[in-house]
Amino acid sequence: MRLKITQQDVPKHEDIVTAVGWSAANELFSIGDDHSVMVWDMAGDHQKKVCELAADCHVTDMHWFPLDGQRKGNTSDFMALACTDGTFKFLDKSGKIKVSVAAHTGAVVALRWNLDGTALATCGEDGVVKEWSRSGEKRSTLAETGTTVYSLQWSPEGQHLLYTINKQIIIKPMQPSAKQMQWNAHDGIVLCTDWNPVNGLILSGGEDCKYKVWDSYGRLLYQSTLFDNTITSVGWRPDGELFAVGSYNTIAVCDKRGWAHSREKTKSGSVLKLSWTSDGTQLSGAGANGQVVFGQLVDRHIEWGSFDVCLDENDHVKVTDTLKQVVEADQDFADRVTEISIGFGVLLVCTARADATMQRVQCYVYAVHNLHTPHIIDLAHPVNLILQCENCFLLVDNVAGIRVFSYEGHQLSNPKCMGLRPEFLNKQNLSLSKGSLALVDRNNPKKVLIFDPMSGKEMGGPIIHMLEITEIALDQYGLGSERKLAVLDRNHDLYLTPIHHQHLVKIANMVDSFLWHTKTDMLSASMDQQLCTWYYPNVVYVDTDLIEKTRCIKDGAGFGKNPQLVKFSDTHVTIRRSDGALVCSSISPFPSLLYEYVENAQWDAATKLCRFVKDKKIWACLGAMAINGQMLDTAEIAFAAIDEVDKLQYILYIKDIPSAEGVAAELALFRRRPEEAEQILLTAGLHYRAIKLNIKLFNWERALDLAVRNQVHVDTVLGYRQRYLTSFNKEETSQSFLQHANVTVDWEAIKAKITEEKEAERRR
Repeated sequence: MRLKITQQDVPKHEDIVTAVGWSAANELFSIGDDHSVMVWDMAGDHQKKVCELAADCHVTDMHWFPLDGQRKGNTSDFMALACTDGTFKFLDKSGKIKVSVAAHTGAVVALRWNLDGTALATCGEDGVVKEWSRSGEKRSTLAETGTTVYSLQWSPEGQHLLYTINKQIIIKPMQPSAKQMQWNAHDGIVLCTDWNPVNGLILSGGEDCKYKVWDSYGRLLYQSTLFDNTITSVGWRPDGELFAVGSYNTIAVCDKRGWAHSREKTKSGSVLKLSWTSDGTQLSGAGANGQVVFGQLVDRHIEWGSFDVCLDENDHVKVTDTLKQVVEADQDFADRVTEISIGFGVLLVCTARADATMQRVQCYVYAVHNLHTPHIIDLAHPVNLILQCENCFLLVDNVAGIRVFSYEGHQLSNPKCMGLRPEFLNKQNLSLSKGSLALVDRNNPKKVLIFDPMSGKEMGGPIIHMLEITEIALDQYGLGSERKLAVLDRNHDLYLTPIHHQHLVKIANMVDSFLWHTKTDMLSASMDQQLCTWYYPNVVYVDTDLIEKTRCIKDGAGFGKNPQLVKFSDTHVTIRRSDGALVCSSISPFPSLLYEYVENAQWDAATKLCRFVKDKKIWACLGAMAINGQMLDTAEIAFAAIDEVDKLQYILYIKDIPSAEGVAAELALFRRRPEEAEQILLTAGLHYRAIKLNIKLFNWERALDLAVRNQVHVDTVLGYRQRYLTSFNKEETSQSFLQHANVTVDWEAIKAKITEEKEAERRR
């Protein structure tokens, strides 16, 4: 990936450009010290001069009213301007000044709307930070610093405000009683900051010629090498995956972890402000010599299997089969390509017109075996995100939100939820698989909502965690009834849960990144300088004793700090190091073969594979898979091979049970699900087994309750209770049992009833 820079041969502005910003309609507005407000289209062509501000009005900063605020009733599209005369103004798209407010003594240096448009924060040369209402009424003075405040940003939830003083960054809570955070961020004055609402990371740049990435607690995640000149501007892409850095005649595009994708030279002087389009494919910069700089992300490469897809700077998509060394497609698109995706045998290309009207937005759906006759879907708004699964895909745009389509081009659903902010959706908080769609609730980051992609309706209740969730991913393998969700929380702990009934199980901590295998149920994670691969993660719901025996751990010290897993397919895990380099780590090929045999019910072949490999991890996987598939003969062989004597004896005991329901109940008990085991037995009418199950688990009250309710084996429960108390020399204290003290316990009669029930069970 690189940044293609375009700018005018002759600057349209006659003086320094101080601010640029993209409107909701993807029109770029630029303002300079020549007092001109100009409009540009997405191709970088100048459209018109909107207006000319008063001669004494010099603008230092601008910020468009946020899209979410427009959704909540304020339909007008306008910008806030910070001016050197101490005022801020609201300017609409036609160039009319709607509001002008005297805000500071000296220049207003910066201003920002919060994400829902309910508050505006300003700072100035007088060192004061103030909060204002949407209509321009003053609410409060948040800080008086005594020195110029150059930058300020709202936190994602709007409850904190970040501002800078000299070399420090300060995060002030809006609650008066809460304590603020501050730290020394740079060796020079901090000139620019940005706080991304999706990933929660803070970006800063200063006179020390460095940019830095911080988390919301002030911990340094990345520090750049020295630039040749001061960092004058920084800006996150809306989805939080990339950010841009501006300096003298330089714009760099960097990954969210800090390393640079591309560093391009401009002829603009210092790049004073940066602004991204809503779809994140283009950015613009304000040049100190009057230039308005446009940058487009080009040379994007994506891969699936042996196919490599490349998008170059001329909206030209080239698909190559690297295995056959054949170019499968060479396609030019008349409109600007905004998003591409390939997976599950399908290539998706989303395009949009280059002008501001946006009257033609389309999605091309190609099958990789036929890249010449696509299905074409007409859309109304540019696409920000594409996710694919086996039988459908979804598109996200800022207006329609999430829409799910079939690969034939038919819209299946339009899932909606309260407070959905589609502009903040990305691959970390949204996941799609066959039969399910998972979404982190923005109103409550501890909650994950599950939808049916076919109907768009919620499936059951939400999955609720104790801490804020930072990343989710659905597995792509197996039946929908066994679909699992992996959850990473803010403490970097990794959990698994089935989506149809919440059962969160922690499987790892100190996790930096995780990824499901593309074709099997394997899960890999980078954690504490190790690469850990779970060959059969479902083992946590089969037998937790086997978790350690079914995972492979490799040394990950060579991956550097905060590595990112980018691909997990076949027998390789591809990892992006902290410096941006890609490295590969191999895993055993035998788990994939084992999955293939088990999926096709070839248990004998799976057993032969394990005997050939002679790896206890593969044997343990087979044992857990056999228990999950109720294949007791295979489980017996597997547990014998790994010397699990206790499990082997229990399997032999289960095999002697005459009824299928009894076997299913004992297997549920093996998986530590006593409630499920009891329900199976009661549904089948095997009351004695249900009662005896609770006796074995010392659930005496429940055993007696079942006996009384079904009017069977009350004496049996009392007899076993008496034996239990006698063995420990205890007296009966339970009121439930004392109420039945008059029941006679005759062991001969009890044994006769038990024998009769077992015979009846054999005849079923």
